[in-house]
Amino acid sequence: MIAITHFTDEGDAFLPRARPALEALSKCVGYRRGSIGRCTDDTDAWVLITEWANVGSYRRALGTWDVKLHATPLLALARDLPSGFESLVEIAAGGETTAHASDREPDA
Repeated sequence: MIAITHFTDEGDAFLPRARPALEALSKCVGYRRGSIGRCTDDTDAWVLITEWANVGSYRRALGTWDVKLHATPLLALARDLPSGFESLVEIAAGGETTAHASDREPDA
């Protein structure tokens, strides 16, 4: 599961606030990796990207004390955009491909 959360923040104040949030998330069960990025074309646009073993691990992480303390205040400032995505195909450097089945129920 990939979580991509968008933010709009002026200047360089975002990074010092986002880093403790990402550090808190990184300590949770099911966390795989994460990054904080700034748009190259609009320096007020930021993203917090995390990858999780599954959607349940991400949702459980949001309920932990450390995440509530360090990440929830930041996440409350996120832009209202879709943020949770299934990882369906991964292609590593060199071309190794891994396909994943969807966790969603098939359409009836």
